[in-house]
Amino acid sequence: MPQTATPRLQASNLTRKFGPRAVVSDLSLTVAAGQVTCLLGPSGCGKSTTLRMIAGVETPDSGTIQIDGQIVCDATRHLPPEARGVGMMFQDFALFPHLTIAKNVAFGLHGDSAKKAARVRELLERVNLSGFDRKYPHELSGGEQQRVALARALAPRPRVMLMDEPFSGLDNRLRDGIRDTTLEVLKEEGAAVLLVTHEPEEALRMADEIALMRDGKIVQQGSPYNIYNAPADREAAAFFSDINVIKGVSKGALTDTPFGAFLTPGHADGGLVDIVIRPQHLKIDFDRAGRGPNPTSLEGTPARGVVSRARFLGHESLVDFTMEFDGSKLTAAVPGVFLPKIGTPLWLMIRRDRCFVFKA
Repeated sequence: MPQTATPRLQASNLTRKFGPRAVVSDLSLTVAAGQVTCLLGPSGCGKSTTLRMIAGVETPDSGTIQIDGQIVCDATRHLPPEARGVGMMFQDFALFPHLTIAKNVAFGLHGDSAKKAARVRELLERVNLSGFDRKYPHELSGGEQQRVALARALAPRPRVMLMDEPFSGLDNRLRDGIRDTTLEVLKEEGAAVLLVTHEPEEALRMADEIALMRDGKIVQQGSPYNIYNAPADREAAAFFSDINVIKGVSKGALTDTPFGAFLTPGHADGGLVDIVIRPQHLKIDFDRAGRGPNPTSLEGTPARGVVSRARFLGHESLVDFTMEFDGSKLTAAVPGVFLPKIGTPLWLMIRRDRCFVFKA
């Protein structure tokens, strides 16, 4: 049997309590060298506390943290941050205003001055800031300051890079480009990266793996594709996008809906179920004197709704419906400009292969 490589970062059963409340509870994760893992979740779910424990600025009540197989924190030892080989980036950049850009980047470096200067030049070039070495932070834009903070964090060649909402202070128009530059440089350096964010789009864009947190625990972990397309529960699905929920009762592993019967194996007879579908997976068709399209095996039986609102968002339009069968509300997202008038009857069909069924 081939031996499995030792993870660059391994956190096992971390728990941190503030008073009686467990902010982080029995959390475990691993990050390989060169891998970007995103801790994703709403504010207050324990993401930043997890990051602070790994950094060494917060002490867990229980659990173990290892870097390259070396225990840096357990019940008997707690190495300080500077002894862990960890780099950190925060949303406020935390640059020293009285130091030049070159001195900011060189701040954590030791040894020969020529080697330090060479490392500074190398990193400033890699973050597209060559020639900025004599400038001061206040002379730079927010995006440029963020890249300086990245260069400074990477300068000592950390084994693990910890990033706490590092892009949240940037203008939306700049953010995508800065994230792409950051990701490219991080991959080149080969550090294990743990990025904290509350933005699903950021996690999907940057991560090799996403750990979805809720109430101090990881509720699902996997690749962005799997997390998005196979959510663990209704809340996980809703975290990544708007959702529609069709409620029903499971009988004999089937649930009847106005869109036809759905297979609901594993749900008890009489059990309430939520059938979840994202707005972009609803299909709209025109009303033909009270008739809609024919049923299909992929899209089931069409159901009629009346437009209650339509909004143009640039890349797509959102159309809200009040469904005739029970007065429930559903929203469909359609590419481009489609803005039917309020009160227009239309038929909706839902992609069976894009639906998730959860216990209500």
